[in-house]
Amino acid sequence: MPTPRSTAMTITSRREFIIRIGSASAALASGPLLSACGGGSDESDTLPVRFDYGVASGDPLADRVILWTHAKHGDFDAPSQAILLDWEVAEDAAFSQVVARGQVTAEPAAGHTAKVDATGLRAGTDYYYRFVAGTSISPVGRTRTLPAADVENVKLAVFSCANYPAGYFHVYTEAVRQGAQYAIHLGDYIYEYAADGYASGDAQALGRVVQPTHEILTLDDYRRRYAQYRSDPDLKQLHASMPMIAVWDDHEISNNTWREGAENHTEGAESRFVDRLAAALQAYHEWLPIRTAASGDHKEIWRSFDFGNLLSLHMLDTRIAAREKQISLAELASPQTATQALARLASPQRTLLGHVQQQWLAQQLAASQARWQVLGQQVLMARMQVPVSILRHLNPESLDPAALPAAMQAIEAYLRARAIAAQAPQMLTDEQRALLDPTTNPKLGYNLDAWDGYPAAREAVLQTAHQLGKPLLVLAGDTHNAWHSDLTLMDGTKVGEEFATSSVSSPGFEEYLHMFAPAQLQALFVDLIDDLQYLNAHQRGLLLMDFTHRTATGHWIFVDTVKSRSYAAVRGHSAAFIEPAP
Repeated sequence: MPTPRSTAMTITSRREFIIRIGSASAALASGPLLSACGGGSDESDTLPVRFDYGVASGDPLADRVILWTHAKHGDFDAPSQAILLDWEVAEDAAFSQVVARGQVTAEPAAGHTAKVDATGLRAGTDYYYRFVAGTSISPVGRTRTLPAADVENVKLAVFSCANYPAGYFHVYTEAVRQGAQYAIHLGDYIYEYAADGYASGDAQALGRVVQPTHEILTLDDYRRRYAQYRSDPDLKQLHASMPMIAVWDDHEISNNTWREGAENHTEGAESRFVDRLAAALQAYHEWLPIRTAASGDHKEIWRSFDFGNLLSLHMLDTRIAAREKQISLAELASPQTATQALARLASPQRTLLGHVQQQWLAQQLAASQARWQVLGQQVLMARMQVPVSILRHLNPESLDPAALPAAMQAIEAYLRARAIAAQAPQMLTDEQRALLDPTTNPKLGYNLDAWDGYPAAREAVLQTAHQLGKPLLVLAGDTHNAWHSDLTLMDGTKVGEEFATSSVSSPGFEEYLHMFAPAQLQALFVDLIDDLQYLNAHQRGLLLMDFTHRTATGHWIFVDTVKSRSYAAVRGHSAAFIEPAP
């Protein structure tokens, strides 16, 4: 039952909350609130408890939300027993209006993390929460339940690909400044590489060398890497400011993960993949404020969230549930393997989601009465297809600077032939006709780790939505670049749009195709790829999605640097998805 209303501290905005939260927590530590708490265990009463990694909330529903913290006597390596924590949820930051409370234990078996599903809350309401152990009090977090029934507007901040050694996580702070209500993380929340691995060239200078310094393989390794990421002040601020809905991509496990392995895993030399996967998923569920499936199966991460009558968000797993092994462009290019690779690529049985998840998604789409149907998932769904005459010179799997002159010639030849065909087709040479003929110069997806590598699976999802009369809005990450594309069936029918976010810190195409000016590269992609409307291939940022009943608008917001402690935000492209109301 709530305690009597007080005139203590009133905070009217998220931004003000962030500014004042530090001083509020300090004041509360010596205030009268302790009489309202259970007091924790005997050990908690006698030894100070540290909440080094802050607090977090996630997986909000209309009446509940997951609350998270990490609690220990000492730092990460210090020995510590289980710690009994009191938790509280209040309508105000002074905790004079407590609406829910209980106890939860930070267990060594869970890496000293603690999660609780705080229930009995009101829909569409902001709440404050904290954990208490004796006289030790966690930082205060702010969370929000999902709205129910009629809702006019929802604002989501969409993230992907946060590489600790690559730069600072300014993008997380910017989401708070932009007034986002909910954080959507589409994966690569951490990376698995060693200290000399991917995008680590500036790590020493930035003071961001990864821990442990070797590639992470064991449960202890993954826990340590999460602890380092969660010590980041920008990420702490994000988690303390709004609830997060998250799914993994590949780097929470290993690069280009599929259901039985990964590109960056050597079976035997790096343990068994099944053991590595189990360790990675256990650490993920320990450190993320995610509601574990009722079955207890850590792999079962797909789930839906209803934001009243405005939108239904369906979070998918395109990595480990059922994904078949990726086909490489090298396999398609080799005379020895091309026939078999093409047959695998075109197979109607080739799966990405798997039957169980696909049936679940179809049921969710059919049952939802919300205005917008949104898929939150990892990899690009739109058709990113490039003529083979170009792709053979510009293979993103193995970029060779020496091949760039030939690539530019191939691009110019194709675009010239296409221009002549549009204006004076009778002037085409036989060679140019061959360039435009899909039987002699077919288009292939440049990234076969994405849905382009699983065309039958993509068609099944899009056809399901189309047959239900429900246009899809798909959110994606993974590529470190920002994209806006149409979603089309194999026959060209438009059935939705895809909004893909850039990365938090991982480098994009600018690192691999730096010989192109950004504007030149972006114009080339838009010109070559039929369904592509927009590309930013050189800036880090987030996608701010603003939903109303009339439009779903994506605002791509970038930061000018991740290599300096100070930054400036840059408003990039905006695009509105407008469909007739049903």
